[in-house]
Amino acid sequence: MGHIYRDLGESTAINQDEDKIASVLRGNTLRVYWYVLRSSGGVVGVRDTQRALGFSSPALAIYHMDKLADLGLVEKIRGEYHLVKIVNVGALKQFVRFGTFVLPRHFLYATMFTTLLVFFLTQFRQTNFYSVFALIFGLLGTAILWYETARAWKQRP
Repeated sequence: MGHIYRDLGESTAINQDEDKIASVLRGNTLRVYWYVLRSSGGVVGVRDTQRALGFSSPALAIYHMDKLADLGLVEKIRGEYHLVKIVNVGALKQFVRFGTFVLPRHFLYATMFTTLLVFFLTQFRQTNFYSVFALIFGLLGTAILWYETARAWKQRP
């Protein structure tokens, strides 16, 4: 019985950490975290961050980097900030990371549906109920997935 309560307690602690991260990871702090996620090797400098995000001073970049360090997401080593932890909270839930690429989750599915639709169109030989149904299904699926991909991309930090 103690085991169940311990697991619930750990789960509650994890949820509280995620809630804290989600409440702090907004606005410019989220933009800085996005920049770190997309950086090569997860390592960025203060001046690079300031220039890339158009901040008025390096102090502003340091302020947001320190907020990320307090959350345990980055670590400061010899003047550079290193990515330590990847979290998916808030707007970041819509994205998946492939190396330095951060893409909307629906992008893979939209690409797959588009490829299948193009393949179907190149193999389209006769018109019957099943081919028309497959064409409509392919067109709708492709359109919906590209719409969701574009919508997620507009919400990126």
